[in-house]
Amino acid sequence: MCRAPPRPYRRGMTRETALITGASRGLGRALAGELARDGWNLIIDARGGAALAAAATELSGLGAGTVAAIAGDVGDAAHRAALARAAAAAGGLDLLVNNASVLGTVPLPRLADQPLDDLAEAFRINTLAPLALIQAVLPALRERRGAVLNVTSDAAVEGYPTWGGYGSTKAALEQLSNVLAAEEPGIAVWWVDPGEMRTDMLRDAGEDVSSATPPEDVAAALRRLVGDRPGSGRLRAADLMPAVDGRTR
Repeated sequence: MCRAPPRPYRRGMTRETALITGASRGLGRALAGELARDGWNLIIDARGGAALAAAATELSGLGAGTVAAIAGDVGDAAHRAALARAAAAAGGLDLLVNNASVLGTVPLPRLADQPLDDLAEAFRINTLAPLALIQAVLPALRERRGAVLNVTSDAAVEGYPTWGGYGSTKAALEQLSNVLAAEEPGIAVWWVDPGEMRTDMLRDAGEDVSSATPPEDVAAALRRLVGDRPGSGRLRAADLMPAVDGRTR
């Protein structure tokens, strides 16, 4: 895996702070590791307390400034309030990564058979919770001229059979991101399609993960995105990865 050179924390510098949801495994944990190596303060969340605590220990060892691990459901208002308080306690927020999401009904059904209660729950976690968290920390992001990174999916724009429920939640998140970028020109808003990754979520969807991209590679690409800080917009992780043998990874 190609990795950009580290930007080590130096005494006298103000540490940047990132809030990353779904950070106990997969892409969230890998991206937290990338930022930890750069000395960021981290606020991480996940529903599983034990896995989150293990991630926090690992991140501290990688060089993170401080690591606040807050277990809970991002769809719960009280939990989001706790995350916002942690950002305030850290002195502000430079980056919000809305990474936590759920597949919904498994096995993935055709839309003709989609249980609507399951779809409503997927919208609660994948669409409404990210917006609510953005609302909670937006003042802190404005103050630091920070950035929002919403993790989306190619299922938001492609017509994959059985992916209609999940994909519709991500399509809604993309449009929320698009409008947020127009309404908040003082911050950067990126909605990023990570592509197929070798994660438990993809396995749970019944897909073959053997040829999927490791989340660590995607995380390295996102770290470059954060460092380069381009203008707001929709991005594909594949386009952010370095070329290998003339091809884009």
